[in-house]
Amino acid sequence: MGTEKVLAAIEQYAELLLRGMGLELVEVQYRREGYGWVLRLFIDREQGVSLDDCAAVSRAISTWLDVEDLIEHAYHLEVSSPGLERPLKKIEDFQRFAGKKAKVKLKEPRDGQKVFIGILEQVSGEQVTLLADGKPVTILFEEIARARLAL
Repeated sequence: MGTEKVLAAIEQYAELLLRGMGLELVEVQYRREGYGWVLRLFIDREQGVSLDDCAAVSRAISTWLDVEDLIEHAYHLEVSSPGLERPLKKIEDFQRFAGKKAKVKLKEPRDGQKVFIGILEQVSGEQVTLLADGKPVTILFEEIARARLAL
């Protein structure tokens, strides 16, 4: 099974598992690093994530992966919170973190600028308004390449 299909299967299972635990799947990463392959799951919830949450998810995912045997080679499984610079992947993420500082990178430059840093001011439909350098910048969700909370 190809890497994209493996990731899709893991994401699908993890989302169901986490929903039942009152948690949210923020991101799944699967990449080769210096010491081998690493499968990382970033989980979150409004009240924050505890070490016990990470351990419980790790055990459940590990057991499922052993049964399904989706990954053909050795890998390390890591489960953690997304941290202070949490990625913003879905429009709901932008809504949840309205009023917070974010860094938004566009797919294509706008007036010669590709990166905007500012306060998430408003989310309306598929548009995000960021207050950057004292000026509102409205961005269509589909124009966003990457976004994350900023310190």
